[in-house]
Amino acid sequence: MSHTDKRLSTINWTPAALLACCVLASCRGEDPNLAGVTPPGEEAGAITQLLSAGAELFQADSPIDQLNIHLVGFHPMKEDPYHQMDVHHFCHQVNEDFAQCALWDGDTAQSNLNGIEYIISERLFEGLPEQEKQYWHPHNFEILSGQLVAPGLPPAADLALMRGKMNSYGKTWHTWLTGGGTRPGDGLPLGEARLAWSFNAAGELEPALLEARERMLDIDTQQRRVERSELVELAHPQRGVDALAQFFPDRHKPEGVVDDGEATPIEMDPQEQP
Repeated sequence: MSHTDKRLSTINWTPAALLACCVLASCRGEDPNLAGVTPPGEEAGAITQLLSAGAELFQADSPIDQLNIHLVGFHPMKEDPYHQMDVHHFCHQVNEDFAQCALWDGDTAQSNLNGIEYIISERLFEGLPEQEKQYWHPHNFEILSGQLVAPGLPPAADLALMRGKMNSYGKTWHTWLTGGGTRPGDGLPLGEARLAWSFNAAGELEPALLEARERMLDIDTQQRRVERSELVELAHPQRGVDALAQFFPDRHKPEGVVDDGEATPIEMDPQEQP
């Protein structure tokens, strides 16, 4: 452990300290396996560039300024789970139960905005109508497996951030399939928005995508999995864990990842039953 890592490990990771660290966290570099498309169009001219610079100078307090938490994970399309992609989330934690994210196919100035995701706590999810719940994917496997990462955060901050997302759910729509995954991208946003899902077992994510992401971010997923092992005891059964099971017959769910349909009902004492 370096001198810097030792100092970081002694920080009291309060919400304020964590948020400050998230603001500073970023990653650089590109990998051809994760590159998105370049939309057609003429290069921005001098007037367009001048207007953009003026807007940045005079139009302050943009909602975009609040998107200060950077998460990187993977999404399959729910109706076509072999269509998989690497996704950069730039999020704003509105309150303890709700976050909203803009999705991009990279973290550079050339990256494309390709979707949105809303993240809610287990408490808010349980209050949704049954019909609505089909749109929300679970997060526990993404966290416990190490697939979901916050680039640049030291281990203590990463663990605190992921602890706060345990048992949460996300509703994700991709409005532009820009590539950077198992399928080529469209040059422009075409067709209807696609509902994305989460991976919930080993054997679902295309290994090449994970390997490319590890090279690009210099992240050891296995190490992240070990570091987060203490979060297993926090995991509750979740809705939608087995939603894609028919597509991946050789999948394997690790400890802590349980579909709520598999959960064993709690047996009440006959004397306590109404």
